[in-house]
Amino acid sequence: MDIQEAMALLRRGADSIVPEDGLEEKLRRAEEEGRPLRVKLGVDPSSSDLHLGHAVVLRKLRQFQDLGHLVVLIIGDFTATIGDPSGRSKTRPVLTLEETRRNGETYVAQATRILDADPARLEIRHNSEWLAPLGFGDVVRLASTYTVARMLERDDFTKRFQEGTPISVHELLYPLAQAYDSVAVRADIELGGTDQLFNLLVGRDVQRAHGQEPQVALTTPLLEGLDGVEKMSKSLGNYIGIAEPPATLFKKAMQVPDALLLRYAELGTLLDLADLRALAARDVVAAHRLLARELVRIYHGEDAIADAEERYDLVAKGGIPDSMPEVRVPAEEFRDGRVGVLRLATLAGLTASNGEARRLIQNRGLRIDGEPVDDPQLWLALDRPRVLQKGKDAFVRVRSA
Repeated sequence: MDIQEAMALLRRGADSIVPEDGLEEKLRRAEEEGRPLRVKLGVDPSSSDLHLGHAVVLRKLRQFQDLGHLVVLIIGDFTATIGDPSGRSKTRPVLTLEETRRNGETYVAQATRILDADPARLEIRHNSEWLAPLGFGDVVRLASTYTVARMLERDDFTKRFQEGTPISVHELLYPLAQAYDSVAVRADIELGGTDQLFNLLVGRDVQRAHGQEPQVALTTPLLEGLDGVEKMSKSLGNYIGIAEPPATLFKKAMQVPDALLLRYAELGTLLDLADLRALAARDVVAAHRLLARELVRIYHGEDAIADAEERYDLVAKGGIPDSMPEVRVPAEEFRDGRVGVLRLATLAGLTASNGEARRLIQNRGLRIDGEPVDDPQLWLALDRPRVLQKGKDAFVRVRSA
């Protein structure tokens, strides 16, 4: 792939490149010098589960790997104990170093579903390596490389300052700590979401202050969730997890709002957008199926597509799939050989409590073997396996232990 083809690939799904001509210059120089670029992504392991929103920037990193460059994935175990204020209207709760380490291990395991794990293409670092040993004098010298006025140019800081919302000094140190990561690993390029642009640009200034050539900053958009409004987030329940089972991933992909279909395809796949646009104009359901198949293929392989699609179609028609989680009910839960349906739904994990199970039944949201349950006082014998169903597509097979 020549430089122009590489630039076309890297620009797809990118929000901004700063400086615009800097990326091409670095690619060209790396080719002339016969060395890989060091492409950095710092991740704040505040959550252990990755979704398609996280995958946007990870897929961009993979493109750099496929072009022959080295990705430096920095687990921000130290900076997570500070708390990134990016996009926050108030101080963010911080994590302990142990919590960030645990989350970081899970993050890497899931990220390598996308990234090439070959040590020649992936370097994994923890920023506690260089940040934890810094003394107070070192921190003061780092702080001297940036002014308060420039720090307050950041949108979220400006808004909070104008509104009189407190800004703690430690939050001003976060961008500097992230910038020092770039110095420590000698980053040529740093990637991040659009909410990270300020931090990435601080990295350029701090590298310059340390006598290094400034990195190029490349940002990727923040992907909207299935609600079509808020940023994809597990806490909001509007996410598609990359580690979710194929059937779940397929089903959620079919729920992507029509208006966001092309955006999901652009940011989450390499599908031809012109072809997909034409297909959506003729048959939007078929276009959704194409997206769903491609996402299952990316995260679970070609062989998983047929079963995932078959399950989706079966459930859509009101059928009961063969494959589902199974729960064995212990003997102490039975009374005269029977177990209450409220308790059964809770033991199956379909509800959090008997009260929630009661409300589910009152709303005709619970089925047993395909038949709706209308009596919350029902006691059921488990002389054979039974299938509990919540809503349209949550199934659990229960049987006696």
